[in-house]
Amino acid sequence: MRTITDIREMQNIALQLKREGKSIGFVPTMGYLHEGHLSLLSKARIENDVTVVSIFVNPLQFGPKEDLATYPRDFQRDSSLAEKEGNDYIFFPSAEEMYPVIPSVTVKVQDRTDVLCGKSRPGHFDGVATVLIKLFNIVQPDKVYFGLKDAQQVAVVDGLVRDFNIPVEIVPVQTAREQDGLAKSSRNVHLLPSERDQASALHHSLKMAESLIAEGENDPQKILYRMRGYIEQNTSGKIDYIEILSYPDLKQLTLLEGQIIIAMAVKFSKARLIDNAIISLKKES
Repeated sequence: MRTITDIREMQNIALQLKREGKSIGFVPTMGYLHEGHLSLLSKARIENDVTVVSIFVNPLQFGPKEDLATYPRDFQRDSSLAEKEGNDYIFFPSAEEMYPVIPSVTVKVQDRTDVLCGKSRPGHFDGVATVLIKLFNIVQPDKVYFGLKDAQQVAVVDGLVRDFNIPVEIVPVQTAREQDGLAKSSRNVHLLPSERDQASALHHSLKMAESLIAEGENDPQKILYRMRGYIEQNTSGKIDYIEILSYPDLKQLTLLEGQIIIAMAVKFSKARLIDNAIISLKKES
């Protein structure tokens, strides 16, 4: 496995691989890899000739009061995990390499951002879209792998690729979970022991919502009321949002139909956790 820190070198390697007819699977990350990331790498390795993982904590997607400075970083650990997974290249640029000057062109995401995480993080997905366009142009992937834990990001990237005619296939991968159902995340290390015990309630509330829907409940507000009550009773976290929307369009619903997402964010003392469930329902005739 090779580590590349220079944009031009990574781009030249990718272009040479393309000339040789080799397919490239790409997993963009901000590092501190966990089993969720490794599941993406595993799928990419199976489906492509060459795999590339990027490790870059993108400053453009952090707000002024968010955790850029404290975001966990451990490149040696990440490199070891990626190599054990059979990864071929790590693209590990510095912020100065990725953004040497103030951009003369910026990306503004117009849709799918005024709900869920985007509602309380203005500009976040502009930063995500900007870095992904750069990474796609550098790595030249055939397929890009994203975990569905951040389903809003997958929806935004779906729109980005479609609107800009980027020749890449987006491959969503199911959320990797701990034994108690907690979605695996780099931020889980910031949970206090008592908060870690409580955090599985997020997943349990989603399973409760799925059961209500299976029993015939079709009113999103009734489901949301039950979910809020469960989380408030079983955690010390503060609910940022719980929403039920169409997916991937992320539009409000009065009755449940088609493909929907039930998504939430809950703030604990030093970590903000997100989770979701995507469910396909029959459309009303």
